[in-house]
Amino acid sequence: MPADILFYRTADDYGCFSNFAAYPIEIDGQEWPTSEHYFQAQKFLDSERRERIRRTPSPMIAARLGRDRKAHLRPDWEEVKLDIMRKAVRAKFTQHDDIRRVLLDTDNATIVEHTTNDRFWGDGGDGSGKNWLGRILMEVREELREQGPEKPAR
Repeated sequence: MPADILFYRTADDYGCFSNFAAYPIEIDGQEWPTSEHYFQAQKFLDSERRERIRRTPSPMIAARLGRDRKAHLRPDWEEVKLDIMRKAVRAKFTQHDDIRRVLLDTDNATIVEHTTNDRFWGDGGDGSGKNWLGRILMEVREELREQGPEKPAR
């Protein structure tokens, strides 16, 4: 097992770690096509905008809608975005046995979203980014370990 596991595109090794990977999640009684859909929708208080994002056919379009700055972000977005990402990632890896096993099988490797496109969620391409998505994946991996081998509760 390498010391660092790099991921970005869904078709690559460890592509299931990407928020664009096609693993639906159920949160608060609603099904979301991907964790990206859920995360982007939570940026807004407007229920119609959230529903439009939830129903969009691809995570790329969901991301584009979530980045539209003509729409007003919820005022507490900067304070809640990490917890919202944790909730989405936790849901994804507790609701899908196959990728839960992939995550657990990474042992103690450092998980890195390797991209020049993002210095907050990813590593900025050169390791200088904050890698928050990788850090959250490692947090969830530890939570899953602590829960033991049985299927975790949703």
